[in-house]
Amino acid sequence: MAAETSLPSAAVRYWNDAEMLECVSVIPEAPNVCTFCFVAPSGALFSYLPGQFVTLELPVPGGPLYRTYTISSSPSRPLSITVTVKAQPNSIGTRWMLDNLRPGMRIKALGPAGHFTSHHHPAEKFLFISAGSGITPMMSMVTYMYDLGRIPDVVFVNCAKRPSDIVFRERLEHIASRIDGIELRWVVEEGDRFQPWTGYKGMFNQLMLGLTAPDYLEREVFCCGPEPFMQAVRDALAGLGFDMDHYHQESFQPSVEEEDRDATEGDVVPEDAKAEVSFLDSGIVQTCKETDTILATARAAGLNIPSGCTFGVCGTCKIKKKSGQVHMVHNGGITDDDIEDGYVLACCSHPIGKVEVEA
Repeated sequence: MAAETSLPSAAVRYWNDAEMLECVSVIPEAPNVCTFCFVAPSGALFSYLPGQFVTLELPVPGGPLYRTYTISSSPSRPLSITVTVKAQPNSIGTRWMLDNLRPGMRIKALGPAGHFTSHHHPAEKFLFISAGSGITPMMSMVTYMYDLGRIPDVVFVNCAKRPSDIVFRERLEHIASRIDGIELRWVVEEGDRFQPWTGYKGMFNQLMLGLTAPDYLEREVFCCGPEPFMQAVRDALAGLGFDMDHYHQESFQPSVEEEDRDATEGDVVPEDAKAEVSFLDSGIVQTCKETDTILATARAAGLNIPSGCTFGVCGTCKIKKKSGQVHMVHNGGITDDDIEDGYVLACCSHPIGKVEVEA
């Protein structure tokens, strides 16, 4: 979906990932959380759906490293895009961004991509539930709804460790103060010493769900956050009789349900047998087991195929298969059209016998 613009130019250009992104600002949001704003050096506009993500190629020592981040800005504001990232104790890529990425630097990005968007599930009433940096797709979607100028019906629940950890709090409270229809519900585990807290406190559960959104059964639910948090939300909704066809989540961690889902080229299952992958661009032939992925086989051969999530969500490792058969179990990171055109995701494709790929 192309974002509308009132610019007078008759030939509007849109950014694609053949062009690098230029960082123009870095905005601190919370402890170990920053928003990075990027523009296209050519002046191209950005077109994407609210809630989608990009994969950044980060030049870390020993890299490059590919990391997938949800776009926190809205396509209704197409002059730039932002990603808001939180560094965990074991972060490598995100830590590099916070310590090194500065205005004027350019990095490569892949995308936008992703199916976690309210555009795919139109409804009269929405419930956005997030924790930590999982607030980013919700911020994009609610900003888009605000910019439309119509009155939405959104209950926006965000959970954080403490009040100072709530990302976008002031910005969201400003939006909610300007129009009706956006109800904010902050939930924290503990208070801040110098900031008395009078809102919800505790862990998200069925009781908290009923308090924050009493009419949750009537709403389209979008959820994003750490996997244990999303599991708690799923359990709370299912236990209260919610129709889970109206539940949607964004996750860059594999779930048992998704790992078991079969999305193969043919009804085949990899075995502990020998296979062979020919990387045509590099002229390398590497033997492996059928239980190995093409990505793991490439790395064993000393090849660097770009990859992000490594389990079939982000689509960063998409490559063209020229011959042979693979067993591919993905999580939405590749389209049916791409599969029909011969593309596979290296991170979740297992070679069956001899396979040739462009890499």
